[in-house]
Amino acid sequence: MAERAERWAATMRGHVHGDILLAHEDSWAGPGHNQTSERGRREAQERSSLAPLATVASGAGERAIEEQPDPYRTCFERDRDRILHASAFRRLSGKTQVFVFPEDHQRTRLTHALEVAQVARSVATALGLNVALTEAMALGHDCGHGPGGHASEDALSIYVEGGYDHAVWGADVTLAPLNLCLVTLDGIRNHSWSRPAPSTPEGEVVSWADRIAYVCHDYEDAVATGIVTPEMLPELVADRCGRSRSAQLGTFIHAMVQATAETGRIGMTRRAAEALAEFRKFNYEHIYLRPASRAQADAVIGLLRALVEWYADRPNLLPDTNALDAGSPEAVTQAVTYVSGMTDRFACRQALAHLGWDRDRLPSGIDI
Repeated sequence: MAERAERWAATMRGHVHGDILLAHEDSWAGPGHNQTSERGRREAQERSSLAPLATVASGAGERAIEEQPDPYRTCFERDRDRILHASAFRRLSGKTQVFVFPEDHQRTRLTHALEVAQVARSVATALGLNVALTEAMALGHDCGHGPGGHASEDALSIYVEGGYDHAVWGADVTLAPLNLCLVTLDGIRNHSWSRPAPSTPEGEVVSWADRIAYVCHDYEDAVATGIVTPEMLPELVADRCGRSRSAQLGTFIHAMVQATAETGRIGMTRRAAEALAEFRKFNYEHIYLRPASRAQADAVIGLLRALVEWYADRPNLLPDTNALDAGSPEAVTQAVTYVSGMTDRFACRQALAHLGWDRDRLPSGIDI
C-alpha cells in the first residue's frame, strides 16, 4: 500500500480526545461556547431580523402530511436539504438545458438550478427575505423537467389533462414524495412567468432569478460553442449590461435590488428590464429557435412519445406500480411519470433497447 493510502486508512476511526473523536490529530476549532443554535431561537430572531413581508419559518411548516419540527433546522432548511438529496434533483445533471448531452463546460439542468439559487440568494439576502426558502424554491424549480429540455413539455402534453407544465408537474408529482412545505411548492409551481404569481416575495425573487440566470448562461454557452458571437449581441443589451456573464448578472441583480428598494415591489428597473427582454429575444432567435434546435426538439418529441406509449402498453415493466391495465389512463399517467424522470442518456438507451431505434434517429449530440 502506498504511503498516502496508509495515512488515509489510518484515519478510519478519527483521533480520540477525551470523550469525543476529532477529524484531525491537531484539531482545535470550536464555536467558543457550549450552546446549540436551536430552531426555536432562530425562528424568533427571523421575526425581528427579516423584512416585514418576508416569509418566516414556523415549527415544521404547513405540509400535506403533518410532521414534527426538526430541533435545529427550520422547515425551509429541511425542504432545501430534502431537495438536494432527492434523486430527481441529482438526475438534473443528465438533463438538457440547451444542449442535449452537453460538453464538460456547458450547462445542464442541475448547474442551471445552482446558478438560479445563487442569483436568488443574492437578491433575497439584500432584501432581507428568507434565504432558506428562496434557495429551496430555486433548487427545486426545474425538477419537473423531462429529458431533452422544453421539448419534453410538447412531447408529454398530449397525455396530461391541461398539458404538461414542468413547474406544475415538479411541484405536484415529482417532488410530492418529499412532503415539502406548501409555500415551497407554491414557489416551484409558479416560478414560470406564464403561471399565476407566487404567494411569497421569495417566490417572486426566484421567478426573476430563473430568467436572469438562463438568459445569461445560455448566451455564454452559445458563444463558447460558436453558435453566436459577442459582436452579435444587440447594442441595447451590450450598452446596458455588458458582454460578459459577470457584468450581466451584476447589472440585473443590482437593478432588482434598486427597484425593490425604491418601490417596495419585487421587480427590476425599467432600463435593465428592457435589456433583459431584448437579451431573451436575441437568445430565442439565435439559439433556441435555430434550425438545429428545432431538429433536436422534433427528435426528442418523437422519442419521448414512443417511450410513453411503449410503457403504457406494458405497465408491468414500470417501477413502483401496482397491477394496471395496459393502455389504461392510469398506465399512461404512470408511463409519463417514469419517462419524464429519465435523463437524456437513459431515455435514448431505452429507445435503442426497447423500440429498436437506429442511432441516427436519436437527438444529435447523444454519446451512449
